[in-house]
Amino acid sequence: MFQRLLQLDGTHSCFLFGARGTGKTTFIRRAFDPEASLYIDLLDPETEDSYRRSPARLESEVMALPDSVRWVLIDEVQRAPRLLDVAHRLIENTGKCFVLTGSSARKLKRGASNLLAGRAFVHNLFPLTAPELREAFALDDILRWGCLPTIYSLANKAAKNAYLRAYTHTYLKEEIAAEQITRRLDPFREFLEVAAQANGTIVNYANIARDVGVDPKTVVSYFQILEDTLIGFHLPAYHRSVRKQQRANPKFYFFDPGVKRALDRTLELPLRGGTYEYGKAFEHFVVTQIAHLARYRHPDWRLFHLRTGAGAEIDLLIERPGLPTVLIGIKSAERVDERDTRVLQGFVGDFKLPLALCVSRDAARMRVGKVLCLHWRDALDELNLA
Repeated sequence: MFQRLLQLDGTHSCFLFGARGTGKTTFIRRAFDPEASLYIDLLDPETEDSYRRSPARLESEVMALPDSVRWVLIDEVQRAPRLLDVAHRLIENTGKCFVLTGSSARKLKRGASNLLAGRAFVHNLFPLTAPELREAFALDDILRWGCLPTIYSLANKAAKNAYLRAYTHTYLKEEIAAEQITRRLDPFREFLEVAAQANGTIVNYANIARDVGVDPKTVVSYFQILEDTLIGFHLPAYHRSVRKQQRANPKFYFFDPGVKRALDRTLELPLRGGTYEYGKAFEHFVVTQIAHLARYRHPDWRLFHLRTGAGAEIDLLIERPGLPTVLIGIKSAERVDERDTRVLQGFVGDFKLPLALCVSRDAARMRVGKVLCLHWRDALDELNLA
């Protein structure tokens, strides 16, 4: 059992969002005393049907709770979104606090505003991070199978591959088809493979639309589905002008390396150091680790990518309120030198006293010009993310 970094307030109602399999149920069941909480599992078909048919049942049950039961935990609340109105009323009129988990924000966008306006905090739970894994961490295993908690209960390669394939099937069946997010599953299924192949690259909506056989607007909506169901996130292009940021195409990263490999059907392919595929997998790992840890530790940070018209690129740019901007170049090499820092050196003068980091697998800590070269673990320490 892993100790998660996320800390709930413990005195206030909240949403806990996270993709399927990130451990939300385990987390809340461990965080709250079962003697002092009512747990409602909407993944159970009979329970879901009961609350869908009669949302008022929730109010009747909560009003009958003794004073010693202070917390109401509702798992996968998007399956019965009408419960939000009832929960809102109960938060206002009783001394009970609610924890509402969800693996899809899509259905809640219309109904959750009343809770989000100061009545419920919002938290996210992500796949396991390096600081949470501790001695169980193995880089090459994470690059191949990702960080979902269930992976660490499986004994062999075949079981891990089977779990990830089943995971992606469950996503299509339950999150997409059951919620009727898109009526045509076949092009969306094809889109998932193409999007996974393009993971970590600047999104070209027209090219993806051509490959999938749909129009670019549909591709934009498909990416929004991935964000709404917490399967991935956009990394916007950086520009000092907000308007130009909105015009430039983002990158898109799937939330977990193993899920990405399942979607693009590369689970059986080995990853070898020094190859292009290994480099992209390592970049995916570093970006997602920093993105997820930043949400836990520093939720006000903003993350971007930066690419010039001439093709010079910074893999990750971090704006930190009150602190220097961070410029990060990611290299999967075990040995780096000045050649790996040239692009970063070229950008340093464009920012006011930035922190420029070359992040790699090289254990040596070096300063090359104005660039600090760090092993990825040391980079997490440097950024106060470990």
